[in-house]
Amino acid sequence: MIVDCHTHVRASDKTEVAEHLAATETVDACIVLGTLDESRDRTNKVLADYVAQHSDRMVGFAVIDPTQDPIGGKDLAELTEKLGLKGFVLYCAKSGFHPAHSQAMRFYAAAQEMGLPVFFHNGCHALNAEAELAYAQPYLLDEVARSHPDLKIIIGNMGVPFVEQTLSMVAKHERVFADLTIRPGKVWQTYNIVVAAHEREVMDRLVFGSGYPLSHAGECIETLLGFNMLLADTKLPTVPRASIRNVIERDSLERLGLEHEQIKRAEHKPQTVVSQKQDK
Repeated sequence: MIVDCHTHVRASDKTEVAEHLAATETVDACIVLGTLDESRDRTNKVLADYVAQHSDRMVGFAVIDPTQDPIGGKDLAELTEKLGLKGFVLYCAKSGFHPAHSQAMRFYAAAQEMGLPVFFHNGCHALNAEAELAYAQPYLLDEVARSHPDLKIIIGNMGVPFVEQTLSMVAKHERVFADLTIRPGKVWQTYNIVVAAHEREVMDRLVFGSGYPLSHAGECIETLLGFNMLLADTKLPTVPRASIRNVIERDSLERLGLEHEQIKRAEHKPQTVVSQKQDK
């Protein structure tokens, strides 16, 4: 099962919706993250309506700023129980608040109690000039993870440009994951990220993501599966193809504790022999 854990769409834009639907045909399921393009309230309502129409393969994460938005139990229930969104996405760097802000910490406590994951879209391959880069550092989430050990955390974009901090976080905390979102055209960056994750022995803590619309799942998968050919004429280290395939084919929804139609189908699907798919 292939899950794209990192996609975006402005669900009020019909053209973008059509393109998003076409792009996600290459995966079994995807997570759609709320964006900062419009008011958070409107974004979450429109997002909820969009993923509800495709509930067989889409999961929506509500965008929230815990320093500005109401974060009481009833408020979060509005997003999850009424709108049907199954997680949260925070943009600390772009919104300008420290990940361990006191109000944010109260929000994490509530999310942990609800058993819902939090996606930190802090690092990015291209942050705008107004973003506070200091708040994008993954090590700032150490306090969050230590204070809320049962909270499932996803560090988006591998925490770029702070990849080493991301690897340290996923190696340190059992419920912290990293989103392997690459840019297929950035060969050297992709190579360094994958090799570093392999050498730190944290490939099992990565989940696949495309970062759509900046990249498409299909081209990301093709780049990753052909990873060892990127620098075929060199003597640089390689990574076992099976290890990379495991990241791509990982059932990330189940890993993140997300109930979904795809999981229910998988539970009732007859087991098949997969030896023919194994890499030699």
